[in-house]
Amino acid sequence: MEITFDQLPNAVGTLIAEVRALKSKLEQQEKVVKHEDRWLNIDELQEYLPDHPAKATIYGWVCSRRIPCHKSGKRLRFLQSEIDEYLMLGKRKTISELMIESTNARKNK
Repeated sequence: MEITFDQLPNAVGTLIAEVRALKSKLEQQEKVVKHEDRWLNIDELQEYLPDHPAKATIYGWVCSRRIPCHKSGKRLRFLQSEIDEYLMLGKRKTISELMIESTNARKNK
């Protein structure tokens, strides 16, 4: 698409509006990423998890290496983004997702 000299001000205005929209979306994503990478202690993790398990349950998960954690000295720390990923891995797949997986597996054989 060619732009004439008369159309140039409108084209520049459109470009500026699109750049501003992209910039605001990037800033929103940065805020989300910064929020996800928050360190939690065991009390905060207990409140963060959907079913609010007992501390003893969380300690059991840590001992059996079922939940991602970091240890510094005697303190346990949990990275929120790792906990979110851990929770998503436990998600049960829908029937349509299972059908797609089985179809792809048959195609690969």
